Amino acid sequence: MLSRLPPLPAVRAFEAAARLGGFQSAGEELHVSAGAVAHQVKQLESWLGVSLFQRLPRGVTLTPAGRQYAAALQPLLTSLAEVSDAVRRQGDERVVTVTSVPSLVARWLMPRLGRLREQHPEIDMRVLASLHPVDFVREGVDVAIRLGRGPYPGLQADLLLEEWFSAVCSPAFKATAPELRTPADLLRYPLLHDEVEMRIPDEISWARWFKEFGITYTGGTRPSFSHTYLTLEAVANGQGVAIAAEPFIAEDLRSGKLVRLFEQRVPGPYRFHLLRLPEAEARPAVKAFCDWIKAEAQAERG
Repeated sequence: MLSRLPPLPAVRAFEAAARLGGFQSAGEELHVSAGAVAHQVKQLESWLGVSLFQRLPRGVTLTPAGRQYAAALQPLLTSLAEVSDAVRRQGDERVVTVTSVPSLVARWLMPRLGRLREQHPEIDMRVLASLHPVDFVREGVDVAIRLGRGPYPGLQADLLLEEWFSAVCSPAFKATAPELRTPADLLRYPLLHDEVEMRIPDEISWARWFKEFGITYTGGTRPSFSHTYLTLEAVANGQGVAIAAEPFIAEDLRSGKLVRLFEQRVPGPYRFHLLRLPEAEARPAVKAFCDWIKAEAQAERG
């Protein structure tokens, strides 16, 4: 039987390339180079004795045999992932795997994990920071916190946190700018940018934030940072002013590390939702975590 199985790493590389439409995207998902994916696919093609991809000057496309193989593989790999996940979980029911965007992990979730340990010492947390859409079964994820509008078909979803954007700076920076009294005054000061606002349609940027107050902003996008938590570290070090949503700045506002420049806040177009498969809370550890984090978020919104 084993001699009739194709090389499984090559199968995994092919499935990713077929699903994502190319070797480069597959390599990014599998954390290897596009060349490594191409090599694995070539190995699988040699084993099967048939071409699975047609190589084109600008990319690849599945051959008829490749389409047939990919369609048959997907349910098989899904079943393998499901049964493997079920067996793995029998080994340790205490582990809860949660994923969220890096800035929410760093700025909101991490400061609260101490309270989770106090209330639920039986839970072993596994926290993943990621931006990509979640495949719960394939990635072994129990709970995801994602920013969006919904709905989320096939998932159980609860509102967790809302976005309210404020202009913030360090206390030291504010002390050096006594004439900074209105949003229009900000145009004379260094404004820090999140690159994430360029990746999320309709997210609040400086231009959209100023527009709420009838101000036209035509400035550039520098300095900029790849994640909100990096932008806010620069702000805390006195490098300028940033706009950030309430979940990311709440702890620093309470501690005095950051200060809000104005009372005006701008609502964001999205909300953070708690997502999981409908059967996830059959595990007591997952249910306890979900109940805990919803209570934390409710207290934050309140």
